[in-house]
Amino acid sequence: MKLLARYNRVNLVTTIVVMLITGIIYYQAISLILTKQLDKDLAVEENEIFESVGLNHQLPQVFESNDQQITFTEAKRGSVTRHFINTVYRNKKDDDDRPRKHRHRHEEYESGRGLISSITVGTKYYQILIVESKVETEDLIQIIFAITAGLILLLLITLFVTNRLLLNRLWQPFYNLLKELRLFNVADSKDIPVVSTTIDEFEELNQAIISMSSRVKSDYKDLKTFTENASHELLTPIAVINSKLDTLIQTDNFSQQQSKLLNDLYSAVSRLTRLNQSLLLLVKIENRLLEGGQLINLRESVEEMLIQFEEIFQDKELKTSCELVDKELNASPYLVDVLLNNLLSNAIRHNHKGGEIRIKLTNEQLMIQNTGESDPLQNDQIFTRFHKSSGSEGSGLGLTISRQICENLGFTLQYNFEDGYHSFIITF
Repeated sequence: MKLLARYNRVNLVTTIVVMLITGIIYYQAISLILTKQLDKDLAVEENEIFESVGLNHQLPQVFESNDQQITFTEAKRGSVTRHFINTVYRNKKDDDDRPRKHRHRHEEYESGRGLISSITVGTKYYQILIVESKVETEDLIQIIFAITAGLILLLLITLFVTNRLLLNRLWQPFYNLLKELRLFNVADSKDIPVVSTTIDEFEELNQAIISMSSRVKSDYKDLKTFTENASHELLTPIAVINSKLDTLIQTDNFSQQQSKLLNDLYSAVSRLTRLNQSLLLLVKIENRLLEGGQLINLRESVEEMLIQFEEIFQDKELKTSCELVDKELNASPYLVDVLLNNLLSNAIRHNHKGGEIRIKLTNEQLMIQNTGESDPLQNDQIFTRFHKSSGSEGSGLGLTISRQICENLGFTLQYNFEDGYHSFIITF
């Protein structure tokens, strides 16, 4: 889940929970305030009764009202305690749906607020019950709550839309930096551009990325220069050693032990020469110094390469089977030859005597299969530099160079093991 989506979700849930809690508290507070107001109105009616009795020395005349009722009930002296109650209000209304002579009164029960008090008139003791309807109060609470809920909903929608629009704009520099990091290539001369932003954190991140990329490119350049210089410097002493060995071998007769030592030394120098050439080739491929393609027929290139390896196939008694179609590629002929040479050499080197090599070329891919060890190779290591089996005489760079060539040409190189065949598949 993206950070923006997670933030919006947490923000929305938090806002809803807070609004629900505050809404409940707000409702209770409004209800309490309006109930207190009703209690004050009831107390005013109570005082008016007391004043009326004090002046007239009798109970006041009571009239029915749609929102207030007062009743007097004779009670035992001292038995009534003054207090407020929640009760029901009997609202008597005329039935207006009938002619006047057929009208009758009926009762509707509504929620009400009451005050129980007492008064003494002469020698008699009365309980006073004053009840007022809470319908208007509840209607007012509902209106206030509906308005509040509407405002809360509008606030949530506004927050959600604002977060979506505003946060997307705020995070845009981050996504731009992420895009530049995906496109970053250590061998490319293009630098990561400065992203325009007013956010300090993104500005610091941009500067850190620019500084890091500069250091990486500098280190890579130094390493590339060292590799190139080292490989070039090795050419001269290797050539001198080869020349001296050739001269030494031709100068005199040697014993069997001396001949073996010279042969081992000659083989070691040959491997060093191949390793140096492979390193130079890998550096040139990685730095795209061998580009400049032309239209070639891959089928013809494969057939020419098979002719070159024909004697080796015969010496190792390898059976070859080919299924080739015409496939034209726009690529460097030299790189294609190196790629085919490495893959076929690998198929021969890791094959057993009397084994089999299958080559299949279609419009979509080139597949080279060979018999060999019964166990699959380690797929995560075979394309790493200098990785090779214990009995291999190669430099350990063949498959690394092959994959790098495929990447430069826009192809993919994969390894697969199935039914006893080791397969290297180039997908165009």
